[in-house]
Amino acid sequence: MNSSSLHHVSLMVRQLDEALDFYISVLGLRHRTDRPATGGRGAWLDLGDQQLHLIEGTPPPARGQHFALRVDDLDATRELLLGRGVEVSAPVTIGAARQSFLRDPSGNAIELHETTSHRTGP
Repeated sequence: MNSSSLHHVSLMVRQLDEALDFYISVLGLRHRTDRPATGGRGAWLDLGDQQLHLIEGTPPPARGQHFALRVDDLDATRELLLGRGVEVSAPVTIGAARQSFLRDPSGNAIELHETTSHRTGP
């Protein structure tokens, strides 16, 4: 096997419209209209060169599964989200990175990941 990158992540969400509003309006992903919503209601979103596939259904129980969004400035991103009423955990340093966590409206965990070597501020 010779994989070169991650193409997409698929998430189950309780209400597609609510999830789309969160991922587009709050997190800034872009809606794609060129991908089919196979097997029921769903949507595709762009995140850089990767995609997020939202599928309406029942999300599985939270057992630590999550995906991570790389951010340039974790503190600024966290403050922006807190200002929009999104609960975001305090940053924690893990090796050469810092991370915080939040949940989408369906309870899916999302990590905000900042590589500390890229930080220019304090």
